[in-house]
Amino acid sequence: MAHIGYLNTLEVVKEVEFGLYLDGANLGEILLPKRYVPAGVAIGDEIEVFVYLDSQDRLVATTDKPLAQLGQVACLKVVDVNRTGAFMNWGMPKDLFVPYAEQRVPMEQGRRYCVYLYLDKSGRIAASSKLSLYLSEQSKNFKAGQAVTLLIVSQSKMGFTAVIDGTHLGLLHHSDLIQPLKIGQQLNGYIKGIRDDRKINLTLQPSGAQAHDDLADKIIADLRANDGVSSLTDASSPEEIFQRFRVSKARYKKALGRLYKAKKIDLSKQSVRLLES
Repeated sequence: MAHIGYLNTLEVVKEVEFGLYLDGANLGEILLPKRYVPAGVAIGDEIEVFVYLDSQDRLVATTDKPLAQLGQVACLKVVDVNRTGAFMNWGMPKDLFVPYAEQRVPMEQGRRYCVYLYLDKSGRIAASSKLSLYLSEQSKNFKAGQAVTLLIVSQSKMGFTAVIDGTHLGLLHHSDLIQPLKIGQQLNGYIKGIRDDRKINLTLQPSGAQAHDDLADKIIADLRANDGVSSLTDASSPEEIFQRFRVSKARYKKALGRLYKAKKIDLSKQSVRLLES
């Protein structure tokens, strides 16, 4: 089976002057133009190609890799806007079309937007920045503390919206941020919790006892590597703390407090000193 909008591994079945024909099974034979044919490929070989409709709506294959496939979200640059919609660079010869009806905000040439790739009614690949039409904002399957991958797609007064594992939308509240974020950024995060309306709250820091123990171990290791002394105290700036341990200042202060109560460190305004041997 071959699928439009995806990378497919297809068999070469015919060679012609202007390229190769590939066995597209349900889609019939698909042309791979000569300029995309790798050296040494012969009839019977299998080759990985991306299948899409060209500028004349003909089924065609290419060995070029798109920046996103069907059903994925990517942050792409608008290269043109006309009376029908916007066109984005997605690594293919034919630009990706975003109809006006699929634009969350009017798109401007030269700017980047996060879009979802879908098949329109004509079978052509198009894109939409109205991500909530294609990705669910509600879930019962994610668990608090679960590690996930995030793609930052928009910002609001409440925080940053992110695509979770490519399938759902969740919110990183401003109060939970430990670093500056930008649209299109990809990073690791965690499920903070599922609200009563099943919408998903996110965080960039792990939670629970294991997370606390991990941070404490990192602080001890850092002290040992620096002759048992560190100038990174609970009075240090959030930026300094994040640069060293990738956590918020509040979480770092709590970790220092636990280590102090356990009599593993000594605290002063100027330094943290290791007490254990």
